[in-house]
Amino acid sequence: MEHALSPATLTELRRPRPYPAVSVLTPTHRRERGSGQDPVRLRNMVTEARRRLECDPGVTRERRADVVAQLDRALAEVDLTHAEDGLVIFAAPGEHQVWSLARSVPERVVLSDTFLTRNLVAAHTAERPFWVLSVSADRATLWSGGADRVVEDRSGGFPLTRDRDNFDAERQQRVGDLPSTFRDEDTRHFLRTADTALGAVLRGRPRPLYVTGEQAALALLDEAGSVARTGVHVPHGGLANAGPDAVWQAVRPMLEARTAEDAGSVVRDLTSARGHRTFAAGLDELWQSAREGRVRLLAVEENYRAAVRDLGGHLVPADAADLEAREDIVDEIVERCLETGADVRFVPDGALGDADGIAGVLRY
Repeated sequence: MEHALSPATLTELRRPRPYPAVSVLTPTHRRERGSGQDPVRLRNMVTEARRRLECDPGVTRERRADVVAQLDRALAEVDLTHAEDGLVIFAAPGEHQVWSLARSVPERVVLSDTFLTRNLVAAHTAERPFWVLSVSADRATLWSGGADRVVEDRSGGFPLTRDRDNFDAERQQRVGDLPSTFRDEDTRHFLRTADTALGAVLRGRPRPLYVTGEQAALALLDEAGSVARTGVHVPHGGLANAGPDAVWQAVRPMLEARTAEDAGSVVRDLTSARGHRTFAAGLDELWQSAREGRVRLLAVEENYRAAVRDLGGHLVPADAADLEAREDIVDEIVERCLETGADVRFVPDGALGDADGIAGVLRY
């Protein structure tokens, strides 16, 4: 199952497909609070997709068989023991993908000539993705981080390991010469190589960066390279060979501080906008402003969801059971704002006060 959404991947997902491009969305539950209903719900949604394909006169028998086979292959790849909060299946002639999201999605089946990407975009933005580079004298490991986890990422040739023929950390430690490891020219070259590889990854997927390692390793990395020095340094050794839980716990305090700082900055911007009459709040106003490209900053509380109906250009609250309700209107607003260059920030629940979960600063 896919987790990381890069700009290149999003561009590929958004390109037109031969009809029908099928998007199947279903909410799921994480294992620790898992639901026995997830497999049933998923099978029901895939069955609904098959039914829609069967009833669509615009789908030829050959193409229908192709897409149904892709749906079956996608279903076989789903691993609900590692489910998060939402699951998206894409299937089109000759291809399929399965995406696990750390954000809930509505139950939905869409047949079109493009895949439905707005839920992926909103989930990716809400996760506030970041990188962690963990270095030692003989290993550099790259981690991709999100809202509550890190996972090892093998982009750019990571993990990088130093040639053992030229390095014997155990021998140096026995003779009490460990600090000199980080004055060695071979170590400098190794860390420079790691810095260059990191630069290539950041150019393709720019994100905030955290760098972990012994203080001596971090100092030499700053001297040897130019990319890693721009990240937040976390003096913590041993993580280049550690598991994801250890890395997550090491960077978590910095992430929480960053979240609090970002939320405070967003609230200050919104308060200033009230005085300048560029403040907007509520789904209806922000939906219209987003479509017009007027939103400069959009703030959304992390767990804010709403179902609405569109009544001739205006949104009104609706029950999620309403067949005409739009359950992912918040994700749609997020995607529209991102497409028009707005800065989208997800903030902790309650941070927006009386703004009812969503607010923005308008360009004009």
